[in-house]
Amino acid sequence: MPDPRHTRLLIIGSGPAGYTAAVYGARAMLAPVLVQGIQPGGQLMITTDVENWPGDASVMGPDLMARMEAHAREMGTEIVTDTITRLDLGARPFRAEADSGAVWTADAVVLATGAQAKWLGLPGEQKYMGFGVSACATCDGFFYRGKEVVVVGGGNTAVEEALFLTNFASKVTLVHRRDSLRAEKILQERLFKHPKIAVIWDHTPVDVLGDDDPVGVTGVKIRHVSTGAEQVIACDGFFVAIGHAPASELVRDQLKLHNGGYVWVEPGSSRTSIPGVFAAGDITDHVYRQAVTSAGMGCMAALDAEAFLAATAAERELDAV
Repeated sequence: MPDPRHTRLLIIGSGPAGYTAAVYGARAMLAPVLVQGIQPGGQLMITTDVENWPGDASVMGPDLMARMEAHAREMGTEIVTDTITRLDLGARPFRAEADSGAVWTADAVVLATGAQAKWLGLPGEQKYMGFGVSACATCDGFFYRGKEVVVVGGGNTAVEEALFLTNFASKVTLVHRRDSLRAEKILQERLFKHPKIAVIWDHTPVDVLGDDDPVGVTGVKIRHVSTGAEQVIACDGFFVAIGHAPASELVRDQLKLHNGGYVWVEPGSSRTSIPGVFAAGDITDHVYRQAVTSAGMGCMAALDAEAFLAATAAERELDAV
């Protein structure tokens, strides 16, 4: 195993939170190192048009992330194409091992590994992702003005997504595999009262249908859970709303987690349960999950890390007196 390389600030993850933390960390002269992870650029790399990024009426997700990466590099961040596979937070300096065999030690760590939407694994799901298949109504709902969409799920996320989509779509069909919803009662009441929403009970999607020229969704095939009878719902968009999984495996047994695996942070900060470890973006945010909020949290994490490193340096100077 190679000798460890040391950095004052190690950033793990390369979505809006990671790159923003890198920009602010570099401006603070912390010489940060950012390890991009298994999906450099995060979830925006599989997003087509982004219309809710301030300053850009429309920008392609991959283009936006390329600009963020270039900005972080320009400010002086060292960006490493690798994946951290093991992180030891038991003692400072913290220790991180990468898939390539590289080893890093760090005085402070920013976790920005994000979260991934849970998918159904349907044959057409990946094929039409970004072309009618989505897991984020607030990201993509605007593209379905006057169109018909299908939402799958039965919890708060699914009902909230269905209600939000009524702002744009002419009709929203919610498909659920059971005969009742898990969502909060007040959300269910709003759903059942809405004239644009129809609910199909006891069915599960089995495939996403679409065209190749131009590429786009045309319908969803669903199956009754008891009888096996199948039908096709014509639609222009298919929203999977069965939850998200935070990428917190590296710290699952080390940091305080909540809400199904999201990293807990002190309210109003990015500080986790271990001093010197900070979290930003979707790994800690189970509410908003937006690029702009992730970027804001990345800023917070870098500033919190800067304050932590300054305080620990001051403590060492006092101890030396």
